[in-house]
Parts: sequence; C-alpha cells; structure tokens
Amino acid sequence: MAREIVVSEKKKLVLALLALQFCFAGFHIVSRVALNIGVSKVVYPVYRNIIALLLLAPFAYFLEKKERPPLTFSLLVQFFLLALLGITANQGFYLLGLYYASPTFASAMQNSVPAITFIMASALRLEQVNFRRRDGLAKVVGTVASVGGATIITLYKGPPLLQDSKKIQNWTWGCIFLLGHCVSWAAWMVLQAPVLKKYPAKLTLTSFTCFFGLIQFIVIAAFVDPDINRWKIESGEELFTILYAGIVASAIVFSLQTWCIHKGGPVFVAVFQPMQTLLVALMASLILGDQLYSGGILGAICIVLGLYLVLWGKSEEKKVENQEKEKENSLTKHLLNDDDDESRDIP
Repeated sequence: MAREIVVSEKKKLVLALLALQFCFAGFHIVSRVALNIGVSKVVYPVYRNIIALLLLAPFAYFLEKKERPPLTFSLLVQFFLLALLGITANQGFYLLGLYYASPTFASAMQNSVPAITFIMASALRLEQVNFRRRDGLAKVVGTVASVGGATIITLYKGPPLLQDSKKIQNWTWGCIFLLGHCVSWAAWMVLQAPVLKKYPAKLTLTSFTCFFGLIQFIVIAAFVDPDINRWKIESGEELFTILYAGIVASAIVFSLQTWCIHKGGPVFVAVFQPMQTLLVALMASLILGDQLYSGGILGAICIVLGLYLVLWGKSEEKKVENQEKEKENSLTKHLLNDDDDESRDIP
C-alpha cells in the first residue's frame, strides 16, 4: 500500500513537471506571436507583471502574515536589485533575443543557466569546487560544455536542416541578447539565495520583485515607447498573449515550479529542462514555420550535455557531503558512548 502511494506521488510529480515544461514551451511560442503581431517589447512585460502582481500579492499578504520579517531600507534596495536582474534585464533581454532569433534557440540557450550560475557562485565563493573529486571535475567540464555550446549557437549558424527557411532578422544579436537574458537570470538566482536567508517569505519577496520590476518597465516605456496607442489592446490575439504571459507563464508556472521543487528537489526538476527545448522546436516548426540550423543543433547538444554534467556533479557532491556528515555524527555518538562507559566504570 505504501509502495503504491509512493508510485502515485512520483507519477503526479512527473505529470506536473511535464505540464510545467508545456507551460514554458507555450510561453516561448506565445511571446513570438505577440512580437509578430506588433505588441510592444516594453508594453508586453508591463501587462505581464501587472497580472502576475495582482494574482500573487493577495496570497503573499494572507498566507505569509506570520513569517514575514519587518521591512528595512536595505531589504528594499535588495528587492529593487532583484527586480532589475530577475524581471527587467531578464525579460527585456529575452524579448529582444526572441525578436532577433527564434523560440527554439531561446529555449536552448536557457539550458546554460545552471552552468552560468555555477560560474558566478564559484567566483563569489558561494560554491566550492574540488578538482580532486569526480563531482568537481564534472561541474567544471559541464560548465565548459554549456558555455561552449552557447558560443557555437552565437557565432556559428550553419546551414538550414530544412528547406523554405524564413529569414531571421539578426541571428548573432539575437543570441547575444539571449545570452544576456541567461546571465541576468543566473545573477538573479545567485543574489536571491542570500536575500531569502534574511527574508524567507518567498511569495512576498516575489511580489515585491514583480512590483519593482513593473515600476522599472513603466519608466523605460515612458522613454522608449511613449505613444499611448501602443498600450491599447486591439485584438483577441493580443489579449490572449498578454493573459497567457501573466497568468500561465508567471503565476501558474511559479506555483507549479515551487511545488515540484518541494516534492522532487531542484536537481530532479532541472533534469526535465531540455524537454522544453524539444517541445518548443516541435511547436515552433508546426505553428510558426521556424527553421532549424545545424550550428544551433550542435550548440544545443553541447549545452544539454553540459547541463547534465553540472547536475550530476551537484548530485554527487550532495551525496559525499551527506556521507561525511553521517561519519561525523556516528563518530560523535561513538565518542559520547565511550565517555558514558568510562563514567560508569568509575567507582
């Protein structure tokens, strides 16, 4: 009976992860559609973050009343920086990259985020690397493979794999912007870790991040796209893309991802990431008529292999750490037991 419950829980987790990848893949396609029909690159994220904030803020307010620490000026500055990296730069570079490149390679480039995060965390000494162990070497080799794959995608387009290809506006600039998107995403994750230690209310932290990101995008929009007509939603297609971005890609994805990480752990969740690239490639080919290029495929393979090496290294590192802790605990217990025995022998 217990075994059946465990199997059932694992099935739920796998189904939830598949649903999560479909939601992510759909966002790549929907965002490309939004750009194709002329939705502004700054108006689109403004509406997206308004919807996400309206959905998340009430839950944050009522569910985290007791665990929410008092706000300080220092925390607000850190929330602002998180928004600058995780919302403004992240979403802004993504839309620019998507405009110049394609949804398939936007998704492929995102697989390099764990490796870029590892580089940043190592540079800041938040991540330790032991070159004498297999896990340390795996993380380094995986990082090199991921960065190398991203470089291949950026610098080498290669011949098309199919005929009747659509001309992409500027492949190199698209990949550079997507790399900026990945770097800002990785920096957001690195900065978020110490902030969460000071402010563990995750929903409230996310709500503040959305709020400051929204303010930043509104200020950018005032200079970049001041035309009021650009803010009007003139078709059902535009409305659908904005609602999908706000409800599915922000609110539902955040909740689903949090649940999956809680049930399966971050490594297990990250293993499903490359499936998103496959789904995007299929959907983009069928819906948008996008082309695949040999250079992009080669780079994507390198990135995925690098991703799995980094994840395997992290998994092995945790096993080694747990084994060392168990040894320390058993040694401590043994010493304490010996002390107790000696005290009993004393008349």
